[in-house]
Amino acid sequence: MSGRQAKVVTDSMLRKMLSHSRKSSRPMRDRVIILLSCKAGLRACEIAGLEWSMLLDPKGKIGNLVVIEDRIAKCQSGRRIPLHPSLKGALSLLREEEGGDGPVIRSRRGGGMRANSIVNWFVDLYGELNFDGCSSHSGRRTFITTAARSAHRAGGCLRDVQLLAGHRSLSMTQSYIDGDTDAQRRIVSMI
Repeated sequence: MSGRQAKVVTDSMLRKMLSHSRKSSRPMRDRVIILLSCKAGLRACEIAGLEWSMLLDPKGKIGNLVVIEDRIAKCQSGRRIPLHPSLKGALSLLREEEGGDGPVIRSRRGGGMRANSIVNWFVDLYGELNFDGCSSHSGRRTFITTAARSAHRAGGCLRDVQLLAGHRSLSMTQSYIDGDTDAQRRIVSMI
């Protein structure tokens, strides 16, 4: 990735984002947008293109996976991402509120939002919260960084993170991972 990378969202920043979303005109939809970014690592185009059919199990209930179809993914990088419990709960509430057919994230007019609208939505959110250096990619970068740091505890590896991110190369996944100076100090002290 060239240029400046999007800032990673900390736990306290995420709490502020979710708290801020409660005050919006569409609190449940906005909560889902935030969680799709931070807890599923979706790109703006994937958030915009996500349809309820990509979330439902054969019985028509919210399943345990987000199925990103090739047609909405960058470079045809479709994949399956296990649903985080907080995202699954938010999606269930949104479905009750707005129905479960067509686009998951709808504009004020009722149609699906466009990728650029999602990008601008994040610009507005981060601006209102004074989170400098954040962009629509911050949640994705947070997801990938957190997954990389947790992979070994789950019995996984960086290849698993690559597959969750939908990257074609491991080096691209590695470029998303934020370093941690405290962890680096601990690593060196163990040598």
